[in-house]
Amino acid sequence: MKLFSKILMGAAVFGMMASGEASAAQKIVMDGSTTVGPIAKSFAAYFTKTTGTEVTVSESGSGNGAKSIINGTCDIANMSRAMKDKEVAAAKAKGVNPVEHVVALDGIAVVVNPSNRVQNLTLAQIRDIYSGKVTNWNQVGGPSAAIVKIQRESNSGTQDTFKHLVMGKAYPISKRAETQASNGAVKSRVASTPAAIGFVGLGFVDGSVKAVKVNGVTPSVETVKDGSYPISRPLFMYTNGEPTGVVKQFIDLNQTSAGMRMISELGFVNK
Repeated sequence: MKLFSKILMGAAVFGMMASGEASAAQKIVMDGSTTVGPIAKSFAAYFTKTTGTEVTVSESGSGNGAKSIINGTCDIANMSRAMKDKEVAAAKAKGVNPVEHVVALDGIAVVVNPSNRVQNLTLAQIRDIYSGKVTNWNQVGGPSAAIVKIQRESNSGTQDTFKHLVMGKAYPISKRAETQASNGAVKSRVASTPAAIGFVGLGFVDGSVKAVKVNGVTPSVETVKDGSYPISRPLFMYTNGEPTGVVKQFIDLNQTSAGMRMISELGFVNK
């Protein structure tokens, strides 16, 4: 009888362990970019509804997404830029093998207040504005008003991409530029400030702000896809090694009709 009880107890403990492992396997933790955030959250809601897998999405910025995958605190790091060499090196030093997956394409829209009559800016003009060389809208065909420059925080992938594609290494952003913590915060600040300029992911543009043409090209799904819009980029999800199981199912969502529809509805571009 005692032996039978021990067998039952052992089976119960094994069952609890197996259940715990299964439960852990059915949860996906994501962290990173606020730009990729809308895609991640839409995918998460759909995936939870269709598979029962719990998916949590945090938006602490691309840099923190990289740190999370390096430190093993997330399953998927959302990033609006590629991992830097030093991040890859830090990952490998910890035995982590970061594998990138392009989930969608995006354009960085340069936005102004709808009351601003400026319709087009060249890359050189945008660079001059953000470096502090141009300080008044009347220098680029706008009203006589001091330009309020809005940028993202240093941990932002959008900030990194803007620096790379617009500013270059020779033109640092002026210390007078105001910093906001997310695409949404930049949009809100520009929407409420007639003399402001900012930059946001294409999917964040709505009627509260006006996206200007850059080098005569309107930021749109078509111009991002054909490469004619000059401030475009891929959006990434990173995993530790090639994904398997539910993580692979999630990563592959962008290749399904449902995933492609969600990406398009959010204003991003299918790769």
